[in-house]
Amino acid sequence: MPTGYAQPLHSLEDLVIYNNLIYFLTAIFLFSLASVPVKPALSPFAAVLAFAAVVLVYDRYAARVFKKAATSHSADYFSAEKKVSIAALLVFALMIYGLDLKYYLDVFSFGEALPAFVNIAGLVVFLLLFTILWARARKSYQLVFARRYRPDTFIFSNLKANLPIVIPWIILTFCYDLVLFLELPWLQEIMATAWGDFIFFGSFLLFVIIFFPPLVRRLWGCKKLQAGPLHDHLVEFCHRQNFKADIYVWPLFEGRVITAGVMGILPGMRYILITPALVETMTTEELDSVMAHEIGHVKRFHLLLYVFLVAGFAVAVGLLAEPLFYLLFSRDFFYSFIGAIGLSPDAGRNLAVAVPTLVFLLLYFRYIFGFFMRNFERQADLHVHTVLGNSDAIISAFEKIAVLSGNIRDQPSWHHFGIGERVDFLQECERRPALIRRHHRKVRLSLLGYVLVMASVLLLVHAVPYEGAIADYEEKYIRADLLYDASQEEQPAHWLFFAGNFLLEHQYEKRAIIAFELAVEMDPDQPDLLNNFSWLLLTSKDLGLRDPEKALVLARRAAERKPVGHILDTLATALWANGYINEAVRTERQALLVDPEQEDYYRDQIEKFNSQNYQELVRDQARKEAEAVAETALEAVES
Repeated sequence: MPTGYAQPLHSLEDLVIYNNLIYFLTAIFLFSLASVPVKPALSPFAAVLAFAAVVLVYDRYAARVFKKAATSHSADYFSAEKKVSIAALLVFALMIYGLDLKYYLDVFSFGEALPAFVNIAGLVVFLLLFTILWARARKSYQLVFARRYRPDTFIFSNLKANLPIVIPWIILTFCYDLVLFLELPWLQEIMATAWGDFIFFGSFLLFVIIFFPPLVRRLWGCKKLQAGPLHDHLVEFCHRQNFKADIYVWPLFEGRVITAGVMGILPGMRYILITPALVETMTTEELDSVMAHEIGHVKRFHLLLYVFLVAGFAVAVGLLAEPLFYLLFSRDFFYSFIGAIGLSPDAGRNLAVAVPTLVFLLLYFRYIFGFFMRNFERQADLHVHTVLGNSDAIISAFEKIAVLSGNIRDQPSWHHFGIGERVDFLQECERRPALIRRHHRKVRLSLLGYVLVMASVLLLVHAVPYEGAIADYEEKYIRADLLYDASQEEQPAHWLFFAGNFLLEHQYEKRAIIAFELAVEMDPDQPDLLNNFSWLLLTSKDLGLRDPEKALVLARRAAERKPVGHILDTLATALWANGYINEAVRTERQALLVDPEQEDYYRDQIEKFNSQNYQELVRDQARKEAEAVAETALEAVES
């Protein structure tokens, strides 16, 4: 009878690799939610040294942890692996948010043309941290599982085992970029709608359902159970349950894990996986109970429900994130807080997005997903009772697993109940059969409650108007970002003035106004700044940004300090915009006297002041813009 690491019977979603799924999901979220900073906190040379130092410290930590775990006990090995995996996540987060990893990897986007490559490069960095983990874990693993590996072979085998976690995400990332890259108007229109992301995600889930099981089977090195008495017995048992699936031998942890799993929603691509240790350890009756347990997962639609619950998480994040984050980013206390701790608005926004999302991810999978996992496992246990007429065989199998795992019968488990809890429940159901119906009803009502709560929360959040919060966020964020950048300069007012001119040249009028406002607050006597700000408020292409009264105040101050031709022209225009025609003409003539080289321009301005009305011109322009928008909308409807 084999000894070593044993694990309770479960569906494929509840395996040792589940921990790695959480680690990789967290890493993907950490990287995806970070934005590319305009400039890094460290110089390239200092950043290289910092990255090297961080990796070296992580390597030393991994070596020390696995050296302490170099025993023959599997529990020590998995405990060490968990500690170093969590350390890898912390190091990766430090690289992203402390050392601006995404800034340096952005070169792989080739000018934002292929952002998928940036995300994949980030995942490669995280995999390199796990490569260090596997390299340091090899000697401990060899002691526990009595199997020798070359370093490269061991690393490659672990990489292959984890590829099923990352390949779907890589495919999704590439597909999303491909959709954006292809010049297909009809597809772009669909993706631009509110349902575009859901259609895309649904298509991806369909792809995973069809192709993921055979991919996993190959990557995990599973081989069909050889023909013989055992194969014939198990196939016949499945046939009696009106169930069809290929049976594969699964060499998990050198085959010394006592476990089984089922995967594949579609009947033609459904597999039951059993480990060699399970076959060697269990009697025929116990193997029948194992098969009945796995069949129970399929009969109760657990595999499909797991997809539903994962999709529920994606939908919740997608629909809740935007309104909640805009409501946060539009509040003054957010900017006061990040200012107090010395964070840039960009870094503060990244953390404000990343931290709640990660917390929600961990809480969702730990408590909501975990709740259903536990109760689905219990349903699969009860299916054994239904098929065999009692639970004796499955209870016997559980007791064996508890002993071989190091007497873990009373050890609790958040994702599939402890062995003792499962045995006690089955024994109680033997005495009180009504508990079986009660448990199935509990699962049905829990699923209904889940749907109702999720729907209610989503409707409640989207009933809260947040359009105003979006406008507030944009203005406050730009203001805070400009102030932070200005604080890094020796002459912040001059920097803001130049930034405003740059933004104006590139048609970012709202941002330019905010930059000029901040510059004026710092230096209210700079005539060129006052003049440019006034001119923008008079001539902005966005009519909603125009403010003739404020422009006049600024222009008067500028002309008092520097009465040159172009500044006097701005003052004259501001006077005309506010209805002071005679004063505007006098000021424009003064500009002509000061700057006679521009005589033709100033005379044209005087002619305009006498013949046209500023407010009427603005109204005409607004009417033309509204007509253009209406015409465009009508053409879209007709097409």
